[in-house]
This record gives sequence, C-alpha cells and structure tokens, in this order.
Amino acid sequence: MKEYKMRRGEYLEERMPDLEAEIEEFFGPITTTEEYKGSDLYVVEDPKNPVFERVVAGAVEYSGKKDKLGVDFEERPAEDVIAEGNADAAADAVDAKNDFLYDATGRDAKSRRDSMKRSVEDEAEKPDNVS
Repeated sequence: MKEYKMRRGEYLEERMPDLEAEIEEFFGPITTTEEYKGSDLYVVEDPKNPVFERVVAGAVEYSGKKDKLGVDFEERPAEDVIAEGNADAAADAVDAKNDFLYDATGRDAKSRRDSMKRSVEDEAEKPDNVS
C-alpha cells in the first residue's frame, strides 16, 4: 500500500469530494471495503482494465494530520495480459493510475516520486531507538 500526500494547503476531501464515485469512474464498480490503519478503503475486485487484478484505494485518516490517499494497484503479469491480446491496455492502465493520482493529489508523477524519495531519506536520517 502506498500513501500519497496532497499539495500544500490542499485536502483530499476538497480535491475529490466523492472519492467513491471517482474510484468507480477510473477503475470500475466497488465490491467491498478493506481496513487499513483504521480506515476503510474501497476495493475494486474486477477492474475494467484487464491489466489490474484488484485495486484498493481510499482516504487514510490520521488524527491531527491531513488525510493521505492510500492506494494499492495489484497488476496481472504482463505476459498474461499480452497473451490475451490486451497489450494496448497497459498504456491505458498507466494513464488511469497517473490521472487518478494527479486528480486526487494535485501532484504529477515526477512530484510524487520526489516526495516519496524525500520521505524515505527522512526515515533513514532518524536515529535508531537506542536504550
């Protein structure tokens, strides 16, 4: 599961007031929910793009902090997708992921990568808990 921050001063509920409808529009009908860090995320068990095996997405709520977007894209092996004649669906899947993440966070792919890189570097700089 990856968690994405919004741009400074922006909130997920403002960018996507009806997150459930947005997820359905991009990936297909929501079939259930799944708990993650105390938040219920939406699950699309049978996404409309054949590249995706399953999509889990939703708001991950933190007390005293801004919500983050939690997303887990489970993809089928590329050779299976190609063997079924759905090679062109791969480009559509990449577009769907990037468009959804941009609409939700206001950050493009490069900005999201840079943010993830910084958070990993910040974690590495924290001292270990020494007793």
